[in-house]
Order: sequence, then C-alpha cells, then structure tokens
Amino acid sequence: MSDATPLGNSAYAYGNVTKMFHWLTALLILTAFPLGMIANSWPYDSSQALLVKGVLFSLHKTVGVTVFFVALARILWALTQTKPHPLHPDRRIEHFMAELVHWLLYAGLILVPLSGWIHHAATTGFAPIWWPFGQSLPFVPKDDAVAHVFEGWHLVFTKVLGIAVLLHIVGAVKHQVIDRDLTLARMLPGRVEAGRDSGEHSRSPFWMALMIWAVAMTAGTALGWPRAAQTETPAIALAPAPVAPAATGWTVQGGTLGLSVVQFGADVEGSFSDWSASIAFDPEAPGPDLGTVAVDIAIGSVTLGSVTAEAVKPEFFDAAQFPTARFTATLRAGDDGRYLAEGTLSLKGADVPVTLPFDLTLTGDTAEMTGQTTLDRRDFDIGTATYKDEATLGFPVTVSVSLTAQRN
Repeated sequence: MSDATPLGNSAYAYGNVTKMFHWLTALLILTAFPLGMIANSWPYDSSQALLVKGVLFSLHKTVGVTVFFVALARILWALTQTKPHPLHPDRRIEHFMAELVHWLLYAGLILVPLSGWIHHAATTGFAPIWWPFGQSLPFVPKDDAVAHVFEGWHLVFTKVLGIAVLLHIVGAVKHQVIDRDLTLARMLPGRVEAGRDSGEHSRSPFWMALMIWAVAMTAGTALGWPRAAQTETPAIALAPAPVAPAATGWTVQGGTLGLSVVQFGADVEGSFSDWSASIAFDPEAPGPDLGTVAVDIAIGSVTLGSVTAEAVKPEFFDAAQFPTARFTATLRAGDDGRYLAEGTLSLKGADVPVTLPFDLTLTGDTAEMTGQTTLDRRDFDIGTATYKDEATLGFPVTVSVSLTAQRN
C-alpha cells in the first residue's frame, strides 16, 4: 500500500482520473435527481413561484447536460484503461449483480440526460439550459410528437438509473459495513491495491443490462406515444367570417398564424392550427380603402411549446369561455410600399385596435402575404393576475401571419 496514486488504473488499483470521474459523476447525479423532483413538485400559482420553478428546472437541465459530457469523457477514459480485478470473483451472484449494475449505470449516465435534452430541444420555452450554445440539437425538430416520446423515455430511464444508483450505494455500504473489505477504499484517495483475477470474463451482465434498457425504452415509448399520436387539443371547425362585399374576392389556399412571447428570457414560439380568413381586396381600387378582411381563430388549436396546456387555461387565453377570437380590418396602402390591415382584434372579451403591416406579392391571380405586429398581453387580461412583471413572462406578444390566396 502506498500514498502515491498514478493517473491510470492497474490490474489491482484505480487511478486518480478514474476516481475523479467517479466522485464527480456521483456529485452531479445526486444533485440532478433532487433538483428534478423539487422542480416537478414546485407550484406555479404566482409570478415568484413560477420564477423559482423555472430556475430549478434550468438548474436541473444544466446539471443534466453536464452529466452527459462528463459521462462521455468517463467512458472514453475507461476504454483506454485496465479494469481492476474484482475482490470476490468467486461470489458469482454478487459479482454478476455488481457487473450488471455497472452496465446499467454507464448506459444510464448517457441515456437519461440525452433523452431529457432531446425532449427539451424538441419543444420551446420554459426553463432554458444555462449555457451559450443554444437550446436546439442537430436533427431534432421542434415537434410535439418527438417531445412526448422522449419525455416518456426520460421518465422511465430516470427510474432505471435511480434504482441502479441505489443498488450501487447499497453494495458499497454492504462491502464497507458487513464484508469490511477494500471495495470502497479502492475508490478513495490514496493507493489501495486489492483484487483477484478469476480468469473468467462473462458477458452475461452486459446482455442483461441491454435487455433491461430495451424494456425501459419500450415502456417509455408506450408512455409517451399516446400523447404523441394525438393533437394537444381538438381542432374546432370554423365557418368563413362574413365580410362586406367588394369588387374582388380571394380564397385562402394555405398559411400560418404564429405567435411568440419571451419567457424566462427565451423566445417561446407557437401557432394556431385552426383559423379561417375571408378577404375582399382590390389592389386597383382608387383608395384609400382597398378592401376588408375578417379572420376567425379557434383558441383551442393553439400550441405554445412546453406551456401549451397552460396557455388555454383561464389565466391566459381561457379557451373554455372564449373559444374563438376575431380580427376584422380595412385594407389600405401604406406610405412605404407596404400595406396595412387596420382594425379590431376581439380576444378574451376585449376589443383592441390593431394595425398589421404586411407585404404583398401578386403573381397573376395568386397573392402571397406576410405580416407581423406586436400586441400587449395586458390589453387582453392575459396573465395579468399572476404574472404582473416581465421577469417570467414578457408583455409583448409578436403575431406573424403568412398566407397564399387565389383570386376568385
């Protein structure tokens, strides 16, 4: 026994680098687990409570991403190192369980944070990761179905990893208290050599761990897939909004109605999937009025990243009491070559004047329009009772519209 510990492993001792990775991983895991549990159970019935909840989730996610990279480095290091011999290879069941738990831990340290990270990247908003490299991942779309599946994986994977961590701790305590051997001492500072080469290297624990993770993946998919296979809210069929007759009518062929708001300093983007527009527009009219437009919007069709379920509640859009919104406007030519839709937005019982500047490209009988305007959520009593400042939820809401219409 010697106080000097080399960086690398030997057949009978762990090196300093391996020990550093072991205890750093333990610290991160034992931080991430309680942060996640506390964040999930934390209320969000006030602006301050939501701010705390967001901070807790951001901490949890940031620690989780750190675990992922530390685990990658740890595995890469382990691949270059000799694995010290076990102390009791003759205890076959105990040795099998120890190897199985280690395989579960190694895989879990990758799968748990990665599944959570993909879930985070597939949605938008609420509790960003605290680092300068953005919130997205390559090849991961902003898609609710993807988010739900990986949310299911993350929930199940954390349970498997949690059980593996618990078994690992129980095993360490058993070796220290009951066996009184050098299992724990080999991972503490200082050089401790112990172990016995059995000459046997069974792959059974690896295949058993692989089977357990396959079952966990199946269970996670079963948990997340029902939500992924259905829309968040049923679409509401809307009849075209009546508008005043005009010289030329247009039929909308397709388009998007999006919205964006800042939450915890990050943009949360969403859209309404069910809306209809009736347009009467004549670009050759002498002016100043060139026509009219009326848009009906099904509030229940909103998607807004990870806070979709909250968006339709009474504190926000209150879709149950106010299922539709309507924007009626007069179309006019602007001073800068653009056009203006000047009118009124009726939303959540409030009628607010709104001007939407837009660009219009006419190609024969086809018109392509894009426009954007900014609203103040307080004008419509959205989130004002609980979220009275912008620390958690910004006041401005950006509304963007794009559509293609065909002349009748």
